[in-house]
Amino acid sequence: TDATFEAEVLDRSEHTPVVIDLWADWCGPCKTLGPILERVVAATDGKVALAKVDVDSNPTTSAMFQVQGIPAVFALKDRKVVDTFTGAQPEAVVADFVSRLVPSEADERIAELLALGDETSLRAALELVADHEEAVVALAGLLVADGRSDEALALLERVPETAETRRVAALARAGGVVPDDPTERLDELLDLVKDDEAARQEYLDLLEVLGADDPRTVDYRK
Repeated sequence: TDATFEAEVLDRSEHTPVVIDLWADWCGPCKTLGPILERVVAATDGKVALAKVDVDSNPTTSAMFQVQGIPAVFALKDRKVVDTFTGAQPEAVVADFVSRLVPSEADERIAELLALGDETSLRAALELVADHEEAVVALAGLLVADGRSDEALALLERVPETAETRRVAALARAGGVVPDDPTERLDELLDLVKDDEAARQEYLDLLEVLGADDPRTVDYRK
């Protein structure tokens, strides 16, 4: 339902791919597709979950997906839509759609290694997928905490830049040590940032560590 969508679908998709079936009682094709989806998803033995949403009773969810026609089916991983189709489809098409969501043995092994979270496990995960973003960021964080900042920065080059990679890189360049209240240092750097590239980088790194939600970040960026 609209009330449970966050927990039942979005939160769950962080751990298990979720197929969302948007349907209505008056929709004939929905009644054809529904049992097929249930059967195909059940065959994954829990590796994929199915969420059925009555669009008439849950307008907020329908609006979220900008539904133009039903049945409308969406696949979510990590709170993001990764695939979709509209209308009743043959079972073979549905089975192919769902099969693309089933984690591979490598994916399952990486999830186990990430859960362990130690350096040996994270390095083993990267042996399986060298540019696995979550493993790269987690290992880089451990390296920074251990004083191996150069190694962390080199590792982060494997993955595209994100807010989290920028934060870890900023910590690495700071040697893993950031003052509890960096505003005094920011004030010192402020007069230097126009002409001193090293000062500018340190200034920006301090803002990355503070985080975009910190009101000081907004003020000092201005």
